[in-house]
Amino acid sequence: MPPGGGGPMKDCEYSQISTHSSSPMESPHKKKKIAARRKWEVFPGRNKFFCNGRIMMARQTGVFYLTLILILVTSGLFFAFDCPYLAVKITPAIPVVGGILFFFVMGTLLRTSFSDPGVLPRATPDEAADLERQIDIANGTSSGGYRPPPRTKEVIINGQTVKLKYCFTCKIFRPPRASHCSLCDNCVERFDHHCPWVGNCVGKRNYRFFYMFILSLSFLTVFIFAFVITHVILRSQQTGFLNALKDSPATVLEAVVCFFSVWSIVGLSGFHTYLISSNQTTNEDIKGSWSNKRGKENYNPYSYGNIFTNCCVALCGPISPSLIDRRGYIQPDTPQPAAPSDGIAAYGATQSQSDMAAATPLLQSEPSLTSDELHLPGKPGLGTPCASLTLGQPTPPSSMPNLTAEAALTDVLPLKEEHVGHQFLTPEEAPSPPRMLAGSPLAHSRTMHVLGLASQDSLHEDSVRGLVKLSSV
Repeated sequence: MPPGGGGPMKDCEYSQISTHSSSPMESPHKKKKIAARRKWEVFPGRNKFFCNGRIMMARQTGVFYLTLILILVTSGLFFAFDCPYLAVKITPAIPVVGGILFFFVMGTLLRTSFSDPGVLPRATPDEAADLERQIDIANGTSSGGYRPPPRTKEVIINGQTVKLKYCFTCKIFRPPRASHCSLCDNCVERFDHHCPWVGNCVGKRNYRFFYMFILSLSFLTVFIFAFVITHVILRSQQTGFLNALKDSPATVLEAVVCFFSVWSIVGLSGFHTYLISSNQTTNEDIKGSWSNKRGKENYNPYSYGNIFTNCCVALCGPISPSLIDRRGYIQPDTPQPAAPSDGIAAYGATQSQSDMAAATPLLQSEPSLTSDELHLPGKPGLGTPCASLTLGQPTPPSSMPNLTAEAALTDVLPLKEEHVGHQFLTPEEAPSPPRMLAGSPLAHSRTMHVLGLASQDSLHEDSVRGLVKLSSV
């Protein structure tokens, strides 16, 4: 070997094995620094985000771009070809009023399309497990079998019974008037409908902007259509009707678009005006949730009984903050112990349950096992202390100490003379430590004897055989 410790070993390079596990044994300085990610980057719903999460839209936005094109093209042609003539012949206020309506329509459209409609956050795994545990406790379901949670839960709102439906996607009971949008895959609070023309759901947080959009758009459409017809009439008085159409083809295009659009837009505005005055949603009206056909006592519990009050609440009330915090940073996962629900602690969470753990090993083989056969690699042998035995309660295998041969035989045991021929041991016949038998009826119902060292070998196989049979049951 050359001096200085060179040679072949000097040229060897070792690459560090990169693991992504966050185990406690991993040293902190070896972890890779991961850039903090925002919540919108891992959002579970089918949405698109822009401007670092500030803009939130549905994934299907093709019809939204069609809406933009129709409004921009129709309004642009009106301002370019009709307004100069109308401003001179009638009044210069026409392009001013048209411009105000146009900017109001565009502002409310973008506000409706780019905002959070009221998406409800999905339950975390811990919250979903806690909810299912509460449902199992309420229904008396055993922990061994699986039973899906019920579909509904009834609540009373202003004297009216309202059913809350369980969402299997979001793992929550949806609040009143909320519904799950199949296109966006989100539960939306006060869900009205999914509107492809605005490229977003319409819910609690953007309904007023949607209503102001369709209302102002109906005014703009009627305004453009009326003054386009006025332009054609004024020109036809000078040059004739056919010559007027030939001189301004853009005016003809605007008239056609407005004619076929005004009926649907004005009708939609009138329908939502009715919904606002009665404090209903489109979803409730289509389903007939508060229809008189369902019964005389069926009424809308959300209505204030006054048209003016219903309109003020829908259009002038405060806007609730977003619940999903899409621009917030993702916090590192830190395991938190689940809080007990309804006075029942989680399994194995308290010291009393761990102290009451059974000491019976879960063996599936036949009896006649020696102490060497019971000692498994990586597991404590039969020399460990024996814990208390609680009859009738399961014990996790990970927290079970093994049975002590010497302790189990030197402790106080019930005398069993006719043990041969029995297939199973009853819970009263199972060996128990003295502290569990002290002061109990079991201690007084049987004669207790202290076994000597000479009888340990004879009862060792019988006691292990009985415990194995008891654990297999």
